[in-house]
Amino acid sequence: MSSTSVAAHGVPDTLEGQEKGFRSTMTQPPTPPSRGLGSFIDRLFGWAALGAACLTLALLMGILGSLIFGAWPAIEKYGLSFLTRSVWDPVQEEFGGLVMIYGTLATSLIALLIAVPVSFGIALFLTELSPAWLKRPLGTAIELLAAIPSIVYGMWGLLVFGPILATYVQMPLQKLLTGVPYLGALVSGPPVGIGILSAGIILAIMIIPFIASVMRDVFEVTPPLLKESAYGLGSTTWEVMSKVVLPYTKAGVVGGIMLGLGRALGETMAVTFVIGNMNQLNSLSVFEAANSITSALANEFAEASSGLHQASLIYLGLVLFFITFVVLAVSKVMLARMRRNEGAKS
Repeated sequence: MSSTSVAAHGVPDTLEGQEKGFRSTMTQPPTPPSRGLGSFIDRLFGWAALGAACLTLALLMGILGSLIFGAWPAIEKYGLSFLTRSVWDPVQEEFGGLVMIYGTLATSLIALLIAVPVSFGIALFLTELSPAWLKRPLGTAIELLAAIPSIVYGMWGLLVFGPILATYVQMPLQKLLTGVPYLGALVSGPPVGIGILSAGIILAIMIIPFIASVMRDVFEVTPPLLKESAYGLGSTTWEVMSKVVLPYTKAGVVGGIMLGLGRALGETMAVTFVIGNMNQLNSLSVFEAANSITSALANEFAEASSGLHQASLIYLGLVLFFITFVVLAVSKVMLARMRRNEGAKS
């Protein structure tokens, strides 16, 4: 039978049928893969992320609400005058938080004044001056300081550092400045090695690893081309750091400093060992025994009677919460202003 007769009887030619089937297949759009499971997983991930964010915010609001509720008897009785009252007498139920607030802010300020220059020097040495064989072990040793428990710092400060400070710093200064207005009062106090200055120095040692590590990391992200160009123009190491590296990394440097400040404000055990735990403000001497918010909470909360004493301690916790919030807000404002200034210059 010929091909003509086959076509006449309605039987399609094999090659023509295959070609038509191939063309119809090519003209049809491909079937999209099923995205049901993938889209469900994406939605589930989004819900989980939203839930985590909402949970964090709810915990923060819960902590703030519980602090306000617990401190309400003290808030109702003293109001904002609690912040300026220096009396702390659980027997007579008269309370004020000025001594603790002053101790917290003074020790944290002393710690920053010591830790920031030292941390900057460490970061500068590790990134610009250190030989290659020393950079890694020295950086590791500094980071290991952050792993030491705070109670070890406190014991070392009380048993070792305190006597050294009293013998070789406080007593010579008192002999030198006796009778000098203002300066003599600044170093007055019994030479026992505990007080605001001792607590501030211990806090400085504790926060140096945090600030130095952040500074070192942000210094290392500075483009090498910028530093090499400055060195090529004849700049010294200090000029490169002050005029090139610091302007480029100032946001990270401020963040590291604020991280150290937050660590200093919230430290408890080390400060409790060396600050003296005295709820009186006899003078503004840096060697005078004082107290801090965290130290007062650690020492008195377990034995505080329910009532005004406990409410006043919770009020101190609320004040510390507010101080840390202000520190965080100030750091955010500073960083935002720096970014705006950089955007305006560019």
